[in-house]
This record gives sequence, structure tokens and C-alpha cells, in this order.
Amino acid sequence: MLTSTPPLSSAEVYAWISTFTNLEKGHGQREFNLESINSLAEAAGHPERCAPSFHVAGSKGKGSVTGMIAAILGASGIKTALYSSPHVSDFRERISLWHGFFDEETYALAGEELMSLVDRQSPENREKSSFFELITLWFFLCARRALCGAMAVETGMGGRLDATNILDPLVSVITLIELEHTEYLGNTISKIAGEKAGIIKPGRVLVLAEQADEALGVFREHAASRKSPLLYFPDCAEVRKTSIRREGTSFTLVLKNPMATAETIHDLFVPIPGEVQAKNAGLAVLAVRAAYPHIGVDKIRKGLAGFTLPARFERVSDKPPLVIDGAHTPRSVELCLKTFTSLYGDGGILIFGCVEGKDVESMAELCVPHFSRIFVTTPGIFKKSSPEEVYAAFVREAGGIPRPQEILFVPKTGEALEKAVNLALGQGLPILGTGSFYLAGEIKQYLNFILDQFQGFMIPSR
Repeated sequence: MLTSTPPLSSAEVYAWISTFTNLEKGHGQREFNLESINSLAEAAGHPERCAPSFHVAGSKGKGSVTGMIAAILGASGIKTALYSSPHVSDFRERISLWHGFFDEETYALAGEELMSLVDRQSPENREKSSFFELITLWFFLCARRALCGAMAVETGMGGRLDATNILDPLVSVITLIELEHTEYLGNTISKIAGEKAGIIKPGRVLVLAEQADEALGVFREHAASRKSPLLYFPDCAEVRKTSIRREGTSFTLVLKNPMATAETIHDLFVPIPGEVQAKNAGLAVLAVRAAYPHIGVDKIRKGLAGFTLPARFERVSDKPPLVIDGAHTPRSVELCLKTFTSLYGDGGILIFGCVEGKDVESMAELCVPHFSRIFVTTPGIFKKSSPEEVYAAFVREAGGIPRPQEILFVPKTGEALEKAVNLALGQGLPILGTGSFYLAGEIKQYLNFILDQFQGFMIPSR
């Protein structure tokens, strides 16, 4: 009697990919190059060429910009695949359509194709494959199998040697540059900018966020050498009349794009609070219009209004108010705090956890003055962390604050969340969870458990 092998599930494909070297988890060192991903892509018939693409790099805001590009294209009737990282609650957040996940069959069949490709590689080449390369190729295979008409693709941590850089995009976008991943990208802004500039392609448009002079010079030089038209946001667009409320951000966008007719777009809205999200949206609009100037204002409005992205100032509860944000650098924490305190005031509750290698002292200095109670916890186990050292940094910082601070070390995230919710409900206080995307994911994971314990706890309807 003949039996057939049951089809793989998307979870099984992801589990298989997770057995390969994963730098996100700190699995050692390796030499970065594009040999492995290029070899696999060639064997697969170059699925990265299956549709026009937008390629987004940068230190901050690249996930939001990538998602907003996909949302605008999707609202315009273009079936758009979206690639971003890291995921918060579900690995499929990395590989999706603009409005949700691919169907299970697409993940499974593309996964089987991927596994077959890797199996046909020599043992030496299989050893060279990494988690990020394989999940990147899985995305391209899904996009091709689903007959997508466009792709919006976020880089990993770099640019020049990032696995996504096998793309030849319609438009490259580079968001704000900060010191990050210095062990891989270099320890100066100019070195990091040089790595990010690697996504600029000859003759292809570059949309560039406002930058420090040190980074701007690098990008101008690279764009000029590759004859890439440069659309520098401060020269080509302006965000005006920004209004931030708990439901999101309203603004007006003035386009001064030299490649198209000047235009003022009123009444734009993104359902994420924060001035920075208006600027991210402006970059996305500029990028889309550079490639598809015919896309109308109504589609832009619809796309931005329907945009969502996990752990970007995401309100996951209304009672008590609970916001999670993946901010994990001093600058991103500063922006998150600015938005949170403008909406909820000072004196709330902070749940904080970050992975190793972050500037904890600076983030503690920013956070401590704004909260009446701080719970330092573990940001999951996906990456190495030292929560005891983070706690010590917060305690040291609190020693210099005039008003008393109560800082607690609660290693288990679920316990920290339970204590914070109990306190928040009793005193009518808001909660912010930040410091890491991994912490945001842990908080979302435990929400259902907390729901069973606290009557009246409310998830927002949006």
C-alpha cells in the first residue's frame, strides 16, 4: 500500500531553519558575504526577481517604513509581500503579506522548495548557510509562489553584506543612522553609514532620512558614485501640523520632490502615536511616489490608516493602559518616552528588559525620572541578557534622583507583568514595557494568563 509523506507545516519549516547558525541569538562569529545566498538564489531561479521591490535599511524606523510602503502598495491594489525582523509573537510576522500572513500552503510548499535546495548543496555549502539567509530566501520563495506584484524588504542589521542585498530594487530607502551593532558594522557613524550605503544600487533612486553630517556625507558620496538619484527628505518633503493622540498620529505632508509635481497631502493618519511615525510615513510616501507617481492620495491615506506593526508603541490594553515598544537604544527610548509621557504623563509604571550589549546606563538615565515604579525583568531567552546588571544600573541612576524611586528586580516576565498590572489597576496608573522587541513579545505572550486573573482587564478593540 502506497503512503504519501504528510505536508510540512510552516512551524516545521521555521524549526528546521532555526537549526542553522543564528547571529540574532549570538551563535558565534562568521565571515559575512553574499556567496551562500547568491548560490541558493541562483539554484532557485532567482525568486528575488519575481516582483519589483523596495529595499529599506537604517538603524531606527526601518521596520515601520517598510511596513508603511507595503500598506500603501497593498491599498493601491498591488499584492505586496512584506519582509521584516525580528518577530514579536509569531515567526510569520517576518514573512507576510501587507495585510496579514500568507496561507499555510504557501509557507509549506515554499519551505519544501527551500529544504530541497539546501539538500542539493554540497556539505561545505550547507555548513555556510545561516538562519537569516534561509529565512530571507524562504520569503522570496513565498512571494514568488503567491504571485506577488511587489515586495517591501527590510534589511537585517547591516546593508552591504546583508542577505537581502541580492535585490535590485526600484527604490532604496535608508532611515536614521545610529551607533549600533558596532562589533559587526564599525564603531563610528561614518563606518556604519558605509555599511548601510551598500544597498544603494547603480541608477536606482535613494530615499534618505535626515542624517547627521557625518553620515550624510557618506551617503551623498555613494549615491553620486553610483549615479543614483538622491531624494534627501529635508530637501524633498516636510511634515506639518502633527497631532498625537492615543489612537495614533495625524499630520500633513508637503512633497517637494524634484522628480514629481509638488503636492500637499492633508489629513494623513497612522494608528501609532509618535512624531517619528509621521516622519516614517513621509519617507514611505516619498519612496512609493518615486516608483509609482500615479498612486493617488486616497490610496496613500487608506494604506497608512490601515497600517499596523507589532511592538511599535502598541497599545495592548486599555484598562490599565499598557503600551509595549521595542525601543532598545537611547535615541529610540527617548522618542518612546517623549510620546508616552505626552499621552499619559509622568509617574506611571515601567517594565524594562534589554539584551546584552546595549547602552543600559544611558537608557536608565532617560527612564528613571519619569516613573513611580520600575520593574526590571528578563527579555526572554532568545538572546543573552544580564538582567541583574540592568537592575544595578537602574538602582545607581535612581540614587541621583531627588524623589524616591522604587525599583524592583523581578526576573520572570510574567510575574513582573502581574505585579505591574495589579499595581496599575489599584492606583489608576499606565504601564510602559520597553527595552527590547523580545521583552515586548514576552509581555504579549503572558497577557492571556493575566486576563484570567484580573477582572476588568481590557484589550483594545483596534
